[in-house]
Amino acid sequence: MIKIGITGGIGSGKSVVAQLLSVYGIPVYIADDESKKLTNTSPLIREQLTHLFGPDIYNANGLNKAMLAKAIFGNKDLLQQVNHIIHPEVNRHFLDWCEQKNTYQCCAIESAILFESGFNKIVDVSLLVYAPLEIRIQRALQRDHSSEEALRKRIESQISDEEKRSWVDYTITNDGKQALIPQVEKFLDQLYR
Repeated sequence: MIKIGITGGIGSGKSVVAQLLSVYGIPVYIADDESKKLTNTSPLIREQLTHLFGPDIYNANGLNKAMLAKAIFGNKDLLQQVNHIIHPEVNRHFLDWCEQKNTYQCCAIESAILFESGFNKIVDVSLLVYAPLEIRIQRALQRDHSSEEALRKRIESQISDEEKRSWVDYTITNDGKQALIPQVEKFLDQLYR
């Protein structure tokens, strides 16, 4: 089975490309959604986060997101520790998920932090959905209803798409000028050769 890693910055359109791959019959694992679920369902994550932050890190509703966000905001060391707890579990969960999809030729994982999380090491091919920064900001502002300042800070905290371009196997440009479907079809043609 070929495992595809889909990445791209905030507002790049990686979710749209993931949906297109789904339309073409490729199951897509959404790492962000699954990691949120795992923080509440994985006994290992719960045990390690509780050890790191104390029992109040979980409440009746699950992970105390406000407490976690406050603790890791501006603290790169603590953020890294949290990532070292969560990312390996997401990695394992994705690989188990792939085994359940063994009748498919391909599967994919969508992750904004494909390289930062190490997920790139478990995929066979990496795909960047690229859009110019200003277009990404406009899309994200419309979608997230966040301030431009907060959005720019989030973008600055991630590896730039320009840098990721040199790391990936394939790039799809989502600038509103080039049609996505022909680019996805060309990617799939090259993948299945």
